[in-house]
Amino acid sequence: MDAFTFHNPTKLIFGKGQLEQLPKELPQDTKRVLLVYGGGSIKKNGIYDNVMEKLNQFGAEVFELTGVEPNPRISTVRKGVAICKKENIDYLLAVGGGSVIDCTKTVAAGAKYEGDAWDLVTKKAFPDGALPFGTVLTLAATGSEMNGGAVITNWETNEKYGWGYPPYTYPAFSILDPTHTISVPRDQTIYGIVDMMTHILEQYFHNPTLSPVQDEMCEGVLRAVIKTAPKLLNDLESFEHRETILYAGTVALNGMLQMGYRGDWATHNTEHAVSAVYDIPHAGGLAILFPNWMKHNLANDPNRFKRLAVNVFGVNPEGKSDREAGMEGIEELRKFWSSLGAPETLADYDIDNSKFDLIIDRAMKRGSFGNFNNLENSDVAAILEMSK
Repeated sequence: MDAFTFHNPTKLIFGKGQLEQLPKELPQDTKRVLLVYGGGSIKKNGIYDNVMEKLNQFGAEVFELTGVEPNPRISTVRKGVAICKKENIDYLLAVGGGSVIDCTKTVAAGAKYEGDAWDLVTKKAFPDGALPFGTVLTLAATGSEMNGGAVITNWETNEKYGWGYPPYTYPAFSILDPTHTISVPRDQTIYGIVDMMTHILEQYFHNPTLSPVQDEMCEGVLRAVIKTAPKLLNDLESFEHRETILYAGTVALNGMLQMGYRGDWATHNTEHAVSAVYDIPHAGGLAILFPNWMKHNLANDPNRFKRLAVNVFGVNPEGKSDREAGMEGIEELRKFWSSLGAPETLADYDIDNSKFDLIIDRAMKRGSFGNFNNLENSDVAAILEMSK
C-alpha cells in the first residue's frame, strides 16, 4: 500500500435519541445560527421542530436557508453565503441528507471568501478558513456527514464538480439517529443504498497491492449492505435495518476504507457530467453507469473483479477464467440493484444519445480521469453507449 496520514476531525454521535446532544456540541459563544435544509420533509416528520427546540434551548438566534436541491446548486450556495455575511452568522447547522450537507460545507467556506464561491468549487481559489458547522443527518447515502468533500452543480453552465478543502470542510460533529431516517421513502432509500455501495466499489478498485485489511473491510461492508437492503425495503420502518444502513453509509466514505491508496472515482466523475446536463438523481446515474464501467475495465485486472465476485457475491470460480468469474460478479451486481428497483439504463430517465457529446465534454473538462484505469474521451463515449 502507499504511505498515508489519516485524520478525521468529525465527532460522530450515533444512536437513538442523540439529538439531545445538540446543545452541548455548539460552541458556547455561538449567537447566530444558519439552519440549512431541503424541501421541507423535516417539517412533516417533526425533526425541524425538535431541532428548533434544541436551538432555542441553547439560546441562539436562528436564520434559515431552505430549498436545497437534491443536486445542490451554486445559486443556492450563493444565497447562503449572502445570509451569512449580512446576518453575521457564526455557526451553520445542516439538517438533511448529503446534498444539504454539501451545500452547507460550501456556504461555510464561501462565507469566509471575498469572491464567488464557485471559484472554490472549480479550484480557481482555495479557502483560508470557514465558518464552523455541524450536521443532523436524515438520509443514509453519501457519507458527507463525516468527510471533507462536497459536490456542487452550476446549472447555468451544466457543470458539476466534487470539491473539498480539509480541515475547513469537515463537520465539527454529526448526529446520526436511525429514527430520523425511518420516514425516508422507498425510492430515496434505494438510491442511498446504491450510493454507499458505489462509494465502496470506487475505493475497492485501486492499483496498489498488499491491501488485505482494506479489501476485507470493503468486502465486509458490502456484504452487510447486500444482506440488509432487501430486509429494509420489506420493512421501511425497521429501526434495526435503518441503523445498519445508516452506519454503513458513513463508514463507506469517511476515509477508513481508503487508507493506503486512492480509489478510482471515474464513474462518479462521469455521472456528475450526466446529472449536470439532465439533473437526474445521482445514485440513479451511478446504478446505470457503474456496471458498464466495470465491463469496460474488466480486462485491466480480471483477478480484481474475480475477487469481488467470489468474496461479495458468492460466485463459484471453479472451471472459470478470472474474466468469466469477474463478469459473473458484474452481472450479479446488476441483478441485485435491479431487484431493489434501481434503474438499469439511461432510457429509464428518457435520456438518449443526443447530448452525449456535451456529457463527454463536461466529463473531460479537467482532462482524463480514473485511478484504477485512466479514461479518455473514447472510454467515456463507450460507457455511455453501453448505458443507453
